Amino acid sequence: MKLSYKARRRWSLVILLVGLPVYIVVAISLVNTLDRPNAALELAIYAVLGFLWILPFKFVFVGIGQADPDDEDSGR
Repeated sequence: MKLSYKARRRWSLVILLVGLPVYIVVAISLVNTLDRPNAALELAIYAVLGFLWILPFKFVFVGIGQADPDDEDSGR
């Protein structure tokens, strides 16, 4: 199912404003369960988790910063 440009913009806002803070809390809770690993391992875990959150939502964010391709007035 392909989402329209406007739907992708709306979903990207929901993901960034609601989903990302929830994911951050979950990631911090996950690292806290490891009983404070050394700093290098903790940094590596946060880097990997910081990259992994975007993979399922990549299709939503592609082209959001561009003008609406369906809008006829965007060519001005």
